[in-house]
Amino acid sequence: MASLSKAGAALSALREDLSGDVFAPGDPGYDEARVVFNSMVDKRPAVIAQCVDEDDVVRAVRFGRELDLNIAVRGGGHSVAGSALNDNGLVVDLRHMRAVTVHPGAEAVRVAGGATMSDLDRATEPYHLATTGGRASTTGVGGFVLGGGSGWLDRWCGLAVDNLLGVELVTADGERVRASADENPELFWGLHGGGGNFGVATALTLRLHELPDFAIALLLYLPENGPEAARTYRDVIAAGPNEASGALIYFTGPPEEFVPPRLVGTLLCGVLLTYAGTEADMRKIAEPLLALPHESEIVGAMPYADVQCMIDDPPGFRNYWSAEYLTGAPDAYLDLYCARAASMPVPTGSMHALFPLGGAIAEGPHEYPVPYRDAPWGVHPFGLWEDPADDERAVQWVRDVRADARPWSTGAVYLNFIGDEGADRVVAGVGADNARRLGELKRRYDPDNVFRFNHNIKPA
Repeated sequence: MASLSKAGAALSALREDLSGDVFAPGDPGYDEARVVFNSMVDKRPAVIAQCVDEDDVVRAVRFGRELDLNIAVRGGGHSVAGSALNDNGLVVDLRHMRAVTVHPGAEAVRVAGGATMSDLDRATEPYHLATTGGRASTTGVGGFVLGGGSGWLDRWCGLAVDNLLGVELVTADGERVRASADENPELFWGLHGGGGNFGVATALTLRLHELPDFAIALLLYLPENGPEAARTYRDVIAAGPNEASGALIYFTGPPEEFVPPRLVGTLLCGVLLTYAGTEADMRKIAEPLLALPHESEIVGAMPYADVQCMIDDPPGFRNYWSAEYLTGAPDAYLDLYCARAASMPVPTGSMHALFPLGGAIAEGPHEYPVPYRDAPWGVHPFGLWEDPADDERAVQWVRDVRADARPWSTGAVYLNFIGDEGADRVVAGVGADNARRLGELKRRYDPDNVFRFNHNIKPA
């Protein structure tokens, strides 16, 4: 650790040299700058450097190395573990780097490292182009993609990493590096699921796909009808084309127009069928779901960018999430899944979600460190609540969901869906052989493990 005089001089120099803002404890705006999505996270960095371009990122990283500070990287700040922050270290904050440049002729887009999913979706929408994005518009694109990237379009056009064409990175030494299939290909491989272990991603280039039409069917069922809705949704997905996706979700009825007033604040079972195509084609697929007794429905064409905002959850709530990836969704598991919803804290913002995989996910490249791609289903208990008094029961509910799923678990997991669950779960998220290869890559690009506030791969 540097001396106080050296640290003070370096901080003064950083304030002068950085184009963006620099915050330290006691500065006006410091507390606002350290707020993240999960209100259970309350960390106090020594310095927050809000970068506006790649030069700022280089300056910030070199400042952190000069003072031997731990470095966290903030994009969307959406990590449930709060990995965008640290205590007494440096935060490289990318939130002012949000430019999105669409190249419609090449069907590609360059996304700056601090852009959110909404920035990406709204920029590509006028061209009727899209790529796999997260299911919340406030999610940061960088962390989402480098962690694998699952969303409403993944059964149709693959995981987000399957659409990754290039990454611009600032390494732990403050050097600029580019990675693509032709340039630093081993690093490019590691960025397909290895997350932020190898540097600060200042920009990503992604493949786009033509999406002239998008449609949904959102149906609400009473909990007692949930098991039948679950089986029907499973069968609809199994028989449907790759364009069909969505989720089975138990949740608290919100005070929204599509929820009957008598059901607001109560447990509901929802089926969201998404379709990368026309409303007419979607309606044919949705017929078995529409035939079941249901309390409410929204059926029709809807812009994909709007659908991306449908389950946005505001910051300021307490969060605890996890996930298991399944060998299948037989009746025995669906019965357990539906029964477990009864213990979900209600009314809260918690969601009990079952997502389909398969399609282009399973058909995609298997050489990348995303071992969950062969699972046909994933269960994601998403605990979100306000009152600290609910901490114990909310966390226990998430753990109970995982325990229910273990007899059908593949053992693999999508790391973006979990918090800090230990080194074994990181290995489960990248695969054992891949973990060793990633460790070698980490030794090359970050031998001191400077970038450790993530699902960490230790240097070999």
